[in-house]
Amino acid sequence: MIFVLDTDHITLYQQGHAALADRLAALPPGQLATSVITYEEQLEGRLAVVRRARTSAERVRAHYWLQRTLDFFCRMPILPFDEAAASEFDRLRKLGVRIGSQDLLIASIVLANHATLLTRNGNDFRRVPELSFTDWSAPT
Repeated sequence: MIFVLDTDHITLYQQGHAALADRLAALPPGQLATSVITYEEQLEGRLAVVRRARTSAERVRAHYWLQRTLDFFCRMPILPFDEAAASEFDRLRKLGVRIGSQDLLIASIVLANHATLLTRNGNDFRRVPELSFTDWSAPT
């Protein structure tokens, strides 16, 4: 079983969310990954903060988080948006699944890899047929 971290769970983990960190640490090697879409979302967010920084303190903080994000993704397996995910994406679009494009791309990758998505965004992801997802941010 592969568990795929959504952007919200990665952000919580980076902020030191203890319950989530404990559950992730208990997973055997090879059972945790994220998606290239989540990488894209995090990188875009970090770069936007870097570009908005005006003071030295803001630049230091923005680059600190950019570096932490780079370090995180260098250690984390990243699942691609490949042909299998593209087929899932097309299938879900034909079914009329109505969620945000980025979320639909993530769901497609998770489905193509027969994985479970770790997310707090159950409201949107429950609209995706056959998608397995759960929220590990809540205390057990």
